[in-house]
Amino acid sequence: MCPAIMATKFPQAPKIGMVSLGCPKALVDSERILTKLRSDGYQMSADYAGADVVLVNTCGFLDSAKEESLEAIGEAIAENGRVIVTGCMGNEAEMIRARFPQVLAVTGAHQYEQVVNAVHDASPPVPNAFVDLVPEGGLKLTPRHYSYLKISEGCNHRCSFCIIPSIRGDLVSRRIDAVLREAEKLVSAGTKELLVISQDTSAYGVDTRHESRQWKGRDVRAHMTDMARELGGLRTAEGIAPWVRLHYVYPYPHVDHVIPLMADGLLTPYLDIPFQHAAPSVLKAMKRPANEAKVLDRVHKWRAICPDITIRSTFVVGFPGETEADFQYLLDWLDEAQLDRVGAFRFEPVEGAAANLLDGAVPEEVKEERYQRIMEKTAAISAAKLAAKVGRTLPVIIDEVGDRDEEDGSIGSTARSQADAPEIDGNVFLRDVGEGRKAGDIIDVVIEDADDHDLYGVPA
Repeated sequence: MCPAIMATKFPQAPKIGMVSLGCPKALVDSERILTKLRSDGYQMSADYAGADVVLVNTCGFLDSAKEESLEAIGEAIAENGRVIVTGCMGNEAEMIRARFPQVLAVTGAHQYEQVVNAVHDASPPVPNAFVDLVPEGGLKLTPRHYSYLKISEGCNHRCSFCIIPSIRGDLVSRRIDAVLREAEKLVSAGTKELLVISQDTSAYGVDTRHESRQWKGRDVRAHMTDMARELGGLRTAEGIAPWVRLHYVYPYPHVDHVIPLMADGLLTPYLDIPFQHAAPSVLKAMKRPANEAKVLDRVHKWRAICPDITIRSTFVVGFPGETEADFQYLLDWLDEAQLDRVGAFRFEPVEGAAANLLDGAVPEEVKEERYQRIMEKTAAISAAKLAAKVGRTLPVIIDEVGDRDEEDGSIGSTARSQADAPEIDGNVFLRDVGEGRKAGDIIDVVIEDADDHDLYGVPA
């Protein structure tokens, strides 16, 4: 006799009702909103009673159309009670809220993302691995345990060696609530480390005048420090704070305000700052801020607040007009700055870059000689800093667990400390990690040895 087959019961998806008013353009808006919500797993409801949330897409072209829209909002509230208003009357949000304080959210015309975000807040979608085409955290090309979080596109700088603005345009910041919602989804899907990226992370929100949005019942500005603070409050399903690592941070004055967040454990104590050079004449030719002395003072202050902070940067050698004195200035500056992680590039002309027209091209053999010197300098600094960590107990995140050794049965793994971003910095190579460890585990290890770029240790 065959055993009884237990039926799998899928979780019930939320249902959305829609009242669409006005012209065909508004109807198209409604179709796009419903299409996105359907792709997010929502079901549609043909009546008020069956809807978890009701959307009212309003028309505001004539007074009579406005009155019809207000009547529709009132009816939806009376029949259902959970109402989101969108469309042309969205620019009269204060009037709508004064008349109907119960509405959950008010958004304007064509604001598809805002409407969908409001629905997600009011009635979150139910992930279903059996029927969802896209996993909760989205499709990823990185390992599951770390994710890149892009907060903006484009750049307002006009550095003479760079063509990014001509490719990607000026700065366009994402809405802060959209950024935080994506981060929350990534963490809930298994991300243990968020790497914040952009062309200029420090400038986030400048283009929108740091507009505020509602997030978890409070106003949050589109500003680097506000964003960092909110990201620092995220927790995994196990209640663990993910690492939050800031990349491409220009040293604007407000960067000083994120250092205490690192000291308090809300952010990973790591800053990726693209200094590019230190000699004032070269910085001027690069059209970069030439305040290297002031930056040094700030670096010292950052370390006083957060002694474990890691500062990584990149530098260009052989830039047109760079003299031996300029290059020696850079080396001396590095001696003073004692940056933890440094990458260097030989200058190469890029089609369309203004630097190509500058006089004083540096011969290739000189570029190579300077490149070797700066790498030797920074390797020595790195080796000394890593040697000072021997004997300390540090948290690391495991990237890969090796196979069991056939001779002694031990298991090793490759990990990173908080001073190491994936792919660009060093590693922590572990021995005897034991059974059950997996990629994404964050554990404490005792550092036993170091070389120029990597650490070696064992679980504490």
